[in-house]
Amino acid sequence: MRIAAIDIGTNSVHMIVVRVRTDLSFEVIDREKVMVRLGAGGLDGKALTTEAMNAALQALSKFKRLAESHRVDEVLAAATSATREARNGGEFLARIERETGIRPRVITGTEEARLIHQAAVYGVDVGTGRAVVIDVGGGSTEITLGNATAIQAARSFKIGVIRLTERFVQSDPLSGRDERKLTKHILSEIGRHCDQITAIGFDRVIGTSGTILSLGAVAATAARGTTPAELRNLRVSAKQIRRLRKEIVALNPAQRLTVPGLDPRRADLVVAGAVLLDTILRRLGAEELTLCDLALREGLVLDYIRRNRRQIAQVDKIPDVRRRSALELAERCNYYAEHAQQVIRIALALFDQSRAVHGLTDREREWLEYAALLHDVGGLISYARHHRHSHESNLVRFAEVGTVAPRKSATPRGVRVSHSIAKRWRFR
Repeated sequence: MRIAAIDIGTNSVHMIVVRVRTDLSFEVIDREKVMVRLGAGGLDGKALTTEAMNAALQALSKFKRLAESHRVDEVLAAATSATREARNGGEFLARIERETGIRPRVITGTEEARLIHQAAVYGVDVGTGRAVVIDVGGGSTEITLGNATAIQAARSFKIGVIRLTERFVQSDPLSGRDERKLTKHILSEIGRHCDQITAIGFDRVIGTSGTILSLGAVAATAARGTTPAELRNLRVSAKQIRRLRKEIVALNPAQRLTVPGLDPRRADLVVAGAVLLDTILRRLGAEELTLCDLALREGLVLDYIRRNRRQIAQVDKIPDVRRRSALELAERCNYYAEHAQQVIRIALALFDQSRAVHGLTDREREWLEYAALLHDVGGLISYARHHRHSHESNLVRFAEVGTVAPRKSATPRGVRVSHSIAKRWRFR
């Protein structure tokens, strides 16, 4: 099975395409990322700008084409801080669905934290110990505590790097006064939560997201003299982050662009990011940070796998979506499998032996097979007249999976599709 997972973030829009293995692990076969700054000027209940929405839609259209080229079975999309806060967030989501066919869901900060934690402990082996996971985004920062199977504490804070930069970075280089105000604000937000985590105890701190990975890469480059080729599981000391904060804060924009290992696209946000990360690590009393390049996108994939184990097995076993859809309907209706298979064998044998008479094609043969499979599912509604319930519900289901078009002109002669049955079954 192949899945595309899209994170519509405040700073960037990301997508990964993964292949789910038979053991329910996954491998990334493609990825895309576009920095659109969706939340720039549009946080705290303000409207997303037309320019930002257009840039995001352009990126999402590109992602949709890429997903289709990989013939994915599912497209998962989640929108975070910028969209959930914007007063025109609903309008933006409607445009996404209308123009790209992608249907994102807005997730809460707590849900975002849970999914990120799930991805981080999948990417970094925490064993039986407890890990703190920090994810710094454009609009929010998530801090969780948990092990490989459960989360003890999860919070999302409105202190992302775009939000902090717009509010507190009033001078460049950052003045001492502005830095103190920024630090005080961060501590007022995360202080109590970090103190609770410290009281419980933890074994390691994991950092995810572009901001943290960029800072980690810069710190590692400074320590080693070369940019690391792989960031996952790379360990950076808290002292290196503290030293990097002092250096970054003292630089002007032109100087930051020359910092080895720093993504130039993050040069304007890295000041707030460095202060934020260092402040969190100090409050936790952490000595080291382990980098992880898995975050919300991978969390969406892992969560889908956890909730759809049976469906994933069906996809691998039965790749054809129409055949799989018909079988899923039969199973949901508690069909009699042995009886249905016997009816299928007889019906297809009669079809094959009389081809010279009826002159029908393999397409009609497939319809007959699905009709035989589903011929008794109406019994779930009522055994009395179950043949009519089966007849109507089968046609509705076939229309949805593309076997029979729902238009009247394309429906076989004498057949009527019941809209009341469609509403009753609520197939989506």
